[in-house]
Amino acid sequence: MPTGLTRLQQTRNMHFITFSCYHRQPKLGRAHARNVFEQSLERTRRVYEFCVVGYVVMPEHVHLLVTEPESRPLATAMQSLKQSVARTLSLRAPEPFWQERYYDFNVWSEEKRIEKLRYLHRNPVARGLVERPEDWAWSSFPYYATGVEGVVEIESEWTAHKRERMGIRLKVRAGKVSHFPP
Repeated sequence: MPTGLTRLQQTRNMHFITFSCYHRQPKLGRAHARNVFEQSLERTRRVYEFCVVGYVVMPEHVHLLVTEPESRPLATAMQSLKQSVARTLSLRAPEPFWQERYYDFNVWSEEKRIEKLRYLHRNPVARGLVERPEDWAWSSFPYYATGVEGVVEIESEWTAHKRERMGIRLKVRAGKVSHFPP
């Protein structure tokens, strides 16, 4: 990763994040490992109160499209997520599970949000892992294609309608999310 990387966080923007396994090794190459990642992502999403708009878990890296947490830095949430996965999958391993840094791109517009979501959903196809995005179970694509909820809660219009039926209003301002009672 480059030195002197500048992160623009606490901007109330959405973020496209990429992080890799140590030396790009396929440490997420097995279904069990990808399942552990999804469970850790959902747990971290709840604890740090951020929204996941999209994600894909690849054998040696991960792409996330997320909002910033309500009250803590996004970097802290990402550190917690990576530590959770590493503790579960490689507690006694002689080398790190993850590369130390991560790539963070601020998503400033609706066009960029769509571009990044398409990119991450098409990543398994581009890599030759599957023929169609819907064939890769470890991404948010199945949710967008069918509306069926998976392990990770995905923030979308469907999610907002579900919350409204439960009497919870969600206010989103430039990537910042707040919950309000009716």
